[in-house]
Amino acid sequence: MARDLSSLVVPARTAIVTSELQRGVVGDLSRLPDLAEAARRGPIEATATLCRGARAAGAHVVHCTAFRRADGLGANGNARLFAAMAKLPPMLAGSPDVEVLPELAQADTDVVLSRMHGLSPMAGTDLDAVLRNLGATTVIATGVSVNVAVTNLTFDAVNAGYDVVIPRDAVAGVPSAHVDSMFEHTLALLATITTTREILGAWETD
Repeated sequence: MARDLSSLVVPARTAIVTSELQRGVVGDLSRLPDLAEAARRGPIEATATLCRGARAAGAHVVHCTAFRRADGLGANGNARLFAAMAKLPPMLAGSPDVEVLPELAQADTDVVLSRMHGLSPMAGTDLDAVLRNLGATTVIATGVSVNVAVTNLTFDAVNAGYDVVIPRDAVAGVPSAHVDSMFEHTLALLATITTTREILGAWETD
């Protein structure tokens, strides 16, 4: 039975997690133009709106970004995706590539976590511990990509015992037909699929 959205996104127990919404992935310095275009069709604006609403309601905002060392040490090389990314200019720690998109208007209360390996914002990172320390029991997953990181985040969060909510308009992937299939056949089985407007409406009634 589907759970009531308002009970899932109680602000004090909820954290928005933005995945790779950084300049080098979908921003002005993007290495992935097709994904950047998909994100700019609405998901970036929707996530920015959610972040503003979360801060106003008292929910947490955690930005998860990715970087590599210039020499590649510590990064994975065991998948075709990693080999492809290794051919592109690396997104170095502390560089503009790793900066959270300015559209998200990062606030002092936001938490930023950056990883140098893997496919998931959660596996092998500090995200699980940080969320628990924040008192979060629900993760609102946003960002990119439905192909890899957002889907990995959903699996990892569910396996760790979190409720996962995905606002369909605040995530992106390519191609669009694949994204639709992922939602129908996989993500809808694991998470509560909703919209930015419905989440904001739930917070307005609290």
